[in-house]
Amino acid sequence: MDNAQSALYVVIMLVTLALLFDFMNGFHDAANSIATVVSTGVLKPGQAVAFAAFFNFVAIFVFHLSVATTIGKNIVQPGIVDTHAVFGALCGAIAWNVITWWYGIPSSSSHALIGGIVGAVIAKAGVGALLAAGILKTVLFIFVSPTLGFLLGSLMMVLVAWICRRQRPVRVDKWFRRLQLLSAGAYSLGHGGNDAQKTIGIIWMLLIATGYTAAGDKTPPTWVIVSCYAAIGLGTLFGGWRIVKTMGQRITKLKPVGGFCAETGGAMTLFLATALGIPVSTTHTITGAIVGVGSTRNASSVRWGVAGNIVWAWIFTIPAAAFMAAVAYWVSLLLY
Repeated sequence: MDNAQSALYVVIMLVTLALLFDFMNGFHDAANSIATVVSTGVLKPGQAVAFAAFFNFVAIFVFHLSVATTIGKNIVQPGIVDTHAVFGALCGAIAWNVITWWYGIPSSSSHALIGGIVGAVIAKAGVGALLAAGILKTVLFIFVSPTLGFLLGSLMMVLVAWICRRQRPVRVDKWFRRLQLLSAGAYSLGHGGNDAQKTIGIIWMLLIATGYTAAGDKTPPTWVIVSCYAAIGLGTLFGGWRIVKTMGQRITKLKPVGGFCAETGGAMTLFLATALGIPVSTTHTITGAIVGVGSTRNASSVRWGVAGNIVWAWIFTIPAAAFMAAVAYWVSLLLY
């Protein structure tokens, strides 16, 4: 086997690994889209995952590839990334996803991938190989996205409570069981639009590094875009049931009106971030929105201990994924 053929096989293997990460992203983050509609009884679990998966894929027709551009071109200095770095980044992100899924912790697949890229690149070329602007923008939104989700979710809840103040609770519940389908669809659309693009970005980074795509191209190949949206949709279809209970009931008890407000606030945050090309965590966003909705009723209705454990997982995600990615990078140097 000649060197060119060996290099092609490595690229195919890494693209497959990236699509596996994308599938796991959908699997891990399915709870973000469906936990509220399942916990409020609006949809059965099977119906909810099919509903969310459909909107994950439909996002391909809605959003520009701004987030993919950030990941593919604005995180690492040009010419630094190679197949070993991509392998390390994906292994670090996948390992952290598996660990947090196993323990039912709704951590961020997005920041696991960012941490993976950072760890592998530092192992290869040091901190100077990173682009500070792209990294800082992403880290900043670790705090901005849940805060914005909290504010928009709580404001939606207050607004809806004022509008429906003279309506009977049974009637309000009936309305919002239907309206929650719209909010869940919007959130799933935002989830697909932001998260699928992160995998598009790393495959694009790989193709540029290996010469299969020109660095000056404004968009990645169409097959990359379609396969990434399909992979995240399939992952959502299989669902991450260990996390659904945490998101849907353990943080705070939700009714359809609360689910609608949380999803709508979260969706607005995701739409804004995707338009700005910022890779945010859908997990952080919906958690902030759920806490915001719960806190409008009574601060004691939020299980702050559970929310606190989730925050600790957020804090550890980037460094933990970075460490595992660095180890995987060094291992890859021995493998091929």
